[in-house]
This record gives sequence, structure tokens and C-alpha cells, in this order.
Amino acid sequence: MSIELPEGYRPSEDEEYMNPMQLEYFRRKLLAWKQELMEESDSTLNHLREENWQEPDINDRATLESDAALELRTRDRYRKLINKIDKALNRIADGSYGYCEESGEEIGIKRLEARPIATLTIEAQEKHERLEKVRREE
Repeated sequence: MSIELPEGYRPSEDEEYMNPMQLEYFRRKLLAWKQELMEESDSTLNHLREENWQEPDINDRATLESDAALELRTRDRYRKLINKIDKALNRIADGSYGYCEESGEEIGIKRLEARPIATLTIEAQEKHERLEKVRREE
């Protein structure tokens, strides 16, 4: 069941948190982002397929291989992002989207606008980052 969103709709703090319109807004935002990433990944694959890998000059070949490695790393990042987007879409479907996985508190509209795949409140995320930093320093 699709919900009609008014043209130019943006979630606001004045509305009930994660109401059907907000959920639909974020669902569409996530789907559009996923589509964009998939198109860019397809473009990368096509580019790599069409590339002439038989450069006679060793420097040109090294540059080509370096560029290809960078594109593949980017594509891998996209793959991971798509996985996170799919998980966010699943949270929309099961009703847990927009709530912190640790505390159950509202993540907040502003944070979700900036990072629609967020699973933690800013406070919980900062706590994780501090713990990670401490572990790396040990």
C-alpha cells in the first residue's frame, strides 16, 4: 500500500514521529539512493569491461590499474551501502525504522535526513566511536 505524499513534502519535528507519511518519505529516499548507487555500480562495471587493458607503456598501465582498483573499492563501498539501505528498508517494513537499536529512543528527523541508514542516536554513535578509539589505542 503506497501513501501519496504532497509535492515537496519534508518530514518535520511538528508531526507524530515516524507516521506513515514520514515512513513513506524515507522509503522513497532510500529507494532512490539505492537506485543511484546501482546505476553507478553498473557504469563502473561497464567502464572496466570496455577498458583497454593492453597499454604498452608500463606507466600508463600502472595508472590504469590504479584507477581500476579505486573504482573497485568504490563499488565495494556501494555494495556495503546498498546492504545497509536494504536493512533500513526492512526496518521500515517491520516498524523499527527511526529508533535507536541500543536505546529504543527516537533517532530524530534531522539525523535521518542526513543519514537515512542511521541505526543509532547521535549519543549512541558517539559512544561507539569513543569505545572504538579506546580499543584502537590499546
